[in-house]
Amino acid sequence: MSQFPVIELSGAAFERGRRHGDRARARVERSLANYAELFRFVGLSWDEAQRRAAPFRDVVGNFDASLLEELEGIAHGAGRPLAELLTLNARTEILPASFLTGTDPGECTAVAIVPAASATGGTLLAQNWDWVGVQRDSMVILRIREGAQPACVTLTEAGMLAKIGCNGAGFGVCLNILRSVFDGGAPGVPVHVLLRALLKRPNARDAVEFCSALAFGGSSNILCADRGGEAASLEFSPRGMKVLRVDGGTLCHTNHFLHAEAAGWQAEQAPNLSSEPRLRRARELAGALPKHGVDDLQRLLRDESDGLLSICRNPDRSLPPEARIETVASVVMELARGVMHIAPDVPSRAEYRPVGLASEGEIALA
Repeated sequence: MSQFPVIELSGAAFERGRRHGDRARARVERSLANYAELFRFVGLSWDEAQRRAAPFRDVVGNFDASLLEELEGIAHGAGRPLAELLTLNARTEILPASFLTGTDPGECTAVAIVPAASATGGTLLAQNWDWVGVQRDSMVILRIREGAQPACVTLTEAGMLAKIGCNGAGFGVCLNILRSVFDGGAPGVPVHVLLRALLKRPNARDAVEFCSALAFGGSSNILCADRGGEAASLEFSPRGMKVLRVDGGTLCHTNHFLHAEAAGWQAEQAPNLSSEPRLRRARELAGALPKHGVDDLQRLLRDESDGLLSICRNPDRSLPPEARIETVASVVMELARGVMHIAPDVPSRAEYRPVGLASEGEIALA
């Protein structure tokens, strides 16, 4: 039975990282091996990827020295060079923009539901994380207590500081990869490092202000929301950041720029890229009900109405493993409760199980 282990992290930064690396050593090794193969598939050797990641050491250290210390701790605990962990955490920025112009590696459908449209009365935040299926066996859940900062829980790839998650202040984050024509010119804050830093923030308004002062080396969208009912989509590239707000109680995002002022940022996409039809379908389903509960969002994330290019992505077995995109995991967050409901597989064939800021245990495949 496959499962996502829950790893408890606390104490000083290096110790948090050391425990992460030690407890998830086999998964970190698997993650590094998978990315070495993925970089090879797009024309970069693992040595070259590490060389390109080297400048990110100073970028991360200048952005948040404690997060660099934590990465050093992960490397120590896993018995791997820091250069490899930097490459892992900056993989989004190092992968070439052309990665999205071949088959359909467009990944992730994310949805925010504010209280006015929520059957629970609280803000809901949800996402399918679509990526190469081999990474499923590298996933971990980190429950982090960092001094006076709000506790947080995040579903991420072993060795990475964070990905999808929420914190004790009732604030949560999701991620959609984007690609712009300006990516890769100079290193900026890696998005997976930024996600961890955002899990220290109190609310969406603070997150927008925090991110507006940053420089980015690549493009992504962070869909964030808080228990107070504010939600925002932060589309950023090396040219800056644009913010989208809730319209009609919901906010959906996939893998292309939506803000009118970012239209010229978009890199070329494959003709069959699923980002636009997935967005239309997510908006259709989100608008079909006056109010959405956790079960409704789970049904939305299980939608398979467009075959292999649906919101719920099944792998195309005709493609090589490096290009075989599928829903690796699916998450629905209740931000006021600090609970993540996680399906650790393609959600149409897996049950969602809750993981909270204070609960113990593991998420197991049905």
